[in-house]
Amino acid sequence: MKLTIERLGHHGDGIARGAEGPVFVPGVLPGEEVEGEVLGDRMAAPRIVTPSPHRRKPPCAHARACGGCALQHADDAFVAGWKQGVVQHALEAQGLAAPFRPVLTSPPQSRRRATLSGRRTKAGVTLGFHMRGSDQVIAVPGCQLLHPDLMAAFPGLEAITRAGASRKGELSLTVTATLSGPDVTVTGGKPLDAPLLQDLAALAEAHRIARLTWEGETVALRGQPMVAMGRARVPLPPGAFLQATAPGEAALLAAVREAVGPARRVADLFAGCGTFALPLAEEAEVHAVEGDATLTAALSAGARATPGLKAITVETRDLFRRPLLPDELRLDAAVLDPPRAGAEAQVAEIAGARVPVVAMVSCNPVTFARDARALVGAGYRLDWVQVVDQFRWSTHVELVARFVLA
Repeated sequence: MKLTIERLGHHGDGIARGAEGPVFVPGVLPGEEVEGEVLGDRMAAPRIVTPSPHRRKPPCAHARACGGCALQHADDAFVAGWKQGVVQHALEAQGLAAPFRPVLTSPPQSRRRATLSGRRTKAGVTLGFHMRGSDQVIAVPGCQLLHPDLMAAFPGLEAITRAGASRKGELSLTVTATLSGPDVTVTGGKPLDAPLLQDLAALAEAHRIARLTWEGETVALRGQPMVAMGRARVPLPPGAFLQATAPGEAALLAAVREAVGPARRVADLFAGCGTFALPLAEEAEVHAVEGDATLTAALSAGARATPGLKAITVETRDLFRRPLLPDELRLDAAVLDPPRAGAEAQVAEIAGARVPVVAMVSCNPVTFARDARALVGAGYRLDWVQVVDQFRWSTHVELVARFVLA
């Protein structure tokens, strides 16, 4: 069957119009004519008849098989335009529009945090990502996504997999590049007995792993993993969320700083361990609120150890169940960086309190647009949107937007 790709879906597959409904085609771009066998609603192995002018040779040798990247066959201009379009369409569905700034994309080999899969095999160990649409793990030597510091950790991660994975199981290894060295958190491994504990501690020492956490238990600690957040140095909790790339974090922070402007009193809501709160406290008083006590403890430690910050208060609080109320929001600006579910309850209270400026950071255009609609309906103006693509070659979209009381 020969088909023409009309658009990309949210997972990066091309969508064409078939005789019996939509047909999903991997590895293609809008406007391309493709040919292949259609089974159900999928053309699994398309042949490109007419390529898009935006098609390019993937820079990574593993691109066709690896599920770590979805869009390496498209040039940067296409990916940026597509990601901006995803946000625009979400806003349009809520009856909104906004000026967009040029998309900021993190460079190749800049991912400083990733979750890898490890399996023991008859030949030894396979460490890497799952194949696209499969639970099979493929090795990724020369990966063009991961930071060199993460790639340098692979021998240690392979040794850990060899020691701690069962023959039938699969390890999940979350590794973060920190100022102290790799921070590694492992799940899915063998039960931790004395011999395994001894082996893992020796491997962490031999491969200079800063910290190794096994099923929630720290089994080796060469040095507390630290990350920079503005002038502050923050002790990272095991497996804690961290922005995926340093350039991406810098772009998000610059947009947030510009959005809040000269505000003297700021709330940072869903603050994590201080990505925005600590740098903002260099110029403004900050009240940081986060639901995870391990993250607020790390934020507090970073604040205490950093001289010269303005007053910064830290609160552990579930903002989904107990959003800050108007009498707690007598502020010049609020920063919101919620998880994918958005911040519906907290946005309603911010609107009721009429906080003058809101900087919203989002990783989900749909819930962002819903929350934006609530603010605009309450009298705010959506000044601008900045898309930040720190998950290069993926379908993941992040953004910062500025809202001001009209």
